[in-house]
Amino acid sequence: METCLVDAHWYTLKEQIIAPHIIDREHLDLVHFPHWNVPLLLRTPFIVTIHDLILLEEPRSAKVTTRHPLVFFLKRLAYRNVLRSSLKRSRAIIAVSQYTKSSILTHFPWVPAEKIHVVYEGLTNLHQTPPCLPLSRGGELEVPPPSQGGARGGRVRPYFLYVGNAYPHKNLESLLHAFSFFHKLHPDVRLVLAGRNDIFYERLKKELAQIDVAPEAVEFTLNPSDADLANLYRGATLYLFPSRSEGFGLPPLEAMSFGVPVAAARRTSLPEILGDAALWFNPDDIQEMVSVMETALVNNPLRDSLVNKGFEQIKRYSWTTMTREILKIYESCA
Repeated sequence: METCLVDAHWYTLKEQIIAPHIIDREHLDLVHFPHWNVPLLLRTPFIVTIHDLILLEEPRSAKVTTRHPLVFFLKRLAYRNVLRSSLKRSRAIIAVSQYTKSSILTHFPWVPAEKIHVVYEGLTNLHQTPPCLPLSRGGELEVPPPSQGGARGGRVRPYFLYVGNAYPHKNLESLLHAFSFFHKLHPDVRLVLAGRNDIFYERLKKELAQIDVAPEAVEFTLNPSDADLANLYRGATLYLFPSRSEGFGLPPLEAMSFGVPVAAARRTSLPEILGDAALWFNPDDIQEMVSVMETALVNNPLRDSLVNKGFEQIKRYSWTTMTREILKIYESCA
């Protein structure tokens, strides 16, 4: 195996100019792009993986930017053109869920359905990551693993967990409002939000300051390592996933692999991916979110059932299976 590094950041004009020349000169039989940003000038045959079309389906997320409006408009225009070109010129398209496939056909009905192959993602085994104590999260949170008195061990306050970014379609503002009502009923429960330290989490902190909830009830775990994430999953009482739009949704599957019950939004790909192994709520209904939190906390038989179903559900998502299915697509495009 040979590695060829391209000195260009993704989603840039430089990538569009430099990458096709470097790739084409290798005279490759086929290139697999794991994302939509295929260079427009590329001549080498390729296949492309599409994870979601959130920028087309979630206007609020699509409009969020820290750049000048004109720059954002130009990049948005480039996104649509590059995506359309990728779908049209590819030998095959891999969609990570049936929902993503249907989204492609909805927004680009001229794409032949038989050109799109649904291949589920694989689930990384975070259990191979040893527990770490104390955790390092910018000094904002230390959660002992169960063997040291974790949340499910009963000797520290229980916590609900969310892992992921804070983009608007993740719907974390609604989660904060729902938790503020829930916390009044169960003041011993915390909410832990883990993700990359960026402007979106900073905005979320400002939103939290306007909500009627004790400051110590919500904790941010920023830039966690894999070891930190494994530690968080091990101790969580419930995993919450309020996202309005997902092409797949790996974090709730990771939670299931640690025996954590999951409650998720009944939207887009999530019912397909999580099946009957999750509790469901309307992400726009604060009262229903509170009710689901309450049920998940106090109904032990239901929790046990969700845990067992979760262990079965994650068996559907294997890196080995994914690799074999993609290899078949490579062979069909040869």
